[in-house]
Amino acid sequence: MLRIFIGVDDRQPLSFNVLQHSIIRHASQPVAITPLRISTLPIRREGLTQFSFSRYLVPWLCNYEGWGLFIDSDMLVMGDIAELFAKADAEQAVMTVKTTMRFEWPSLMLFNCAKCKVLTPQYVESYGSPQDFSWANGKVGTLPAEWNHIVNYDEHKPAKLAHYTQGVPIWFETSKSDYAQEWMEAFHDMQRICKWDEIMAASVHAKPVLENMLNGYAQAVVAQQQAMSKKKEAA
Repeated sequence: MLRIFIGVDDRQPLSFNVLQHSIIRHASQPVAITPLRISTLPIRREGLTQFSFSRYLVPWLCNYEGWGLFIDSDMLVMGDIAELFAKADAEQAVMTVKTTMRFEWPSLMLFNCAKCKVLTPQYVESYGSPQDFSWANGKVGTLPAEWNHIVNYDEHKPAKLAHYTQGVPIWFETSKSDYAQEWMEAFHDMQRICKWDEIMAASVHAKPVLENMLNGYAQAVVAQQQAMSKKKEAA
């Protein structure tokens, strides 16, 4: 089971849902996806987003065991997330894509949880700047750049994860962004559903549903006939 934690900002739940759908859609192994909602966590510290600091709770949430992946919600996964976990290096405390924008390193972190025991809720709540990675004691491994492509900043190239730091393409202001089409395709695919009878026709629940539909139709016909009769009488 691959443990994945997504930073959630209550102002844009759509981003979380598109991202988790894209993960599941491409994953070759079972995944456990946990939304990091500040209201459910033992810290109250926020920054630009509600998950600016809660991301550092991943090792604690994993009981300081195994590996756990944190990713921002304004992302889209286009590759098999299992490939990212396969890059895990036991010598490192954390692994990240070392983008040219240093402040974006924490947007995707693969934690070696046993080596991150300093990241307690108390530390995350009170320490000045966990973004400096000092808690990793220099054990910060490197992940391939294709796993954190910074949209509209990085030169367009094949990517396995697109990061919409300027805003996801659902907004007019960012609708023309690089990799906008891929995000919109994932958005529409997330809403896809088959016809009712494809799943339910052979179910024991089908009969009462169809009977209710027929009863409703019959009642509508009777009501229509009564209305017509009254109209004729009034004429």
